[in-house]
Amino acid sequence: MLRRTFLALAAGVATIGLAAGAASAQELPKLKQKDKYKVGFAQTESNNPWRIAQTESMKAEAAKLGHQLVYTDAAGSAAKQVADVNSMIAQGVDLIFLAPREEKPLIPAVMAAKKAGIPVVLLDRNVDQSLAKAGKDYVTFIGSDFVDEGRRAAEALDKATNGTAKIIQLEGTTGSSPANDRRKGFEDYIKNKPGMKIIASQSGDFARDKGRQVAETLLQAHPDATAIYAHNDEMAIGAISALEAAGKKPGKDVQIVSIDGTRDALQAIIDGKMLATVECNPKFGPKAFETLARYAKGEQIQPWVVNTDRFFDKSNAAQLISDAY
Repeated sequence: MLRRTFLALAAGVATIGLAAGAASAQELPKLKQKDKYKVGFAQTESNNPWRIAQTESMKAEAAKLGHQLVYTDAAGSAAKQVADVNSMIAQGVDLIFLAPREEKPLIPAVMAAKKAGIPVVLLDRNVDQSLAKAGKDYVTFIGSDFVDEGRRAAEALDKATNGTAKIIQLEGTTGSSPANDRRKGFEDYIKNKPGMKIIASQSGDFARDKGRQVAETLLQAHPDATAIYAHNDEMAIGAISALEAAGKKPGKDVQIVSIDGTRDALQAIIDGKMLATVECNPKFGPKAFETLARYAKGEQIQPWVVNTDRFFDKSNAAQLISDAY
């Protein structure tokens, strides 16, 4: 009896192992060539100008090409975003564009789409590369070099302060690839700059008001801060309000560097309240649908389709603000 039970259990384990192996060995889903597609776009949130600009770009390009766009907004919830993707799978979309809120929680959504035979293209944020890989589990990641964005922000601050700064870092959404990589790029740069020290670091969740609140708290705890590095412009604008409320002059008493390239940030640079911002272009529509068409044709898509980003400071902000979002 015990022997039969053991053999049955062993057979069950072997079956599960074979099934798991088969799932992991499953090829990346193909995309048939046709004139019009039903495409999903799972947005992470719509609480800031960057996200709104990205969504408008995706909707405009889909309309221009005559594709049906199934749009969802996760409202900042990874769990809802997973559910959104599952709903798109149930609706039988041809391909899913996914802007994952966080690196790990969206892995099940990517794998569910793959299992259902629906290709996924990641936009602006990546997933954990140890758990899912481009070219195997999803088609590609279209986005900026977040590490380089952080490095460029640090370089600008270094030059402006002659390598001496006590820095407050306002981080993006905890666990998101932009927050992880923008922190890495900045911190890697200042490792060899003994006069540049991060004296406090906390998440402002990429939101203006949250950034203001966090900046107020950290400025009270560290009144000697001479610089603020924000992972996006919304938090930087919030930090400007916090500095002014504390009786400090942003751009003079405290230098601010950021990332995104929004109209409000460029205006702050023009007004002398902000040092610089590194662009992170939100207009993904053309590149996203161009990648869809290339994939449908059977072209080899590189694992990372890199967006090229500009740099804005007092030398060009006034000239380029009309192009900002």
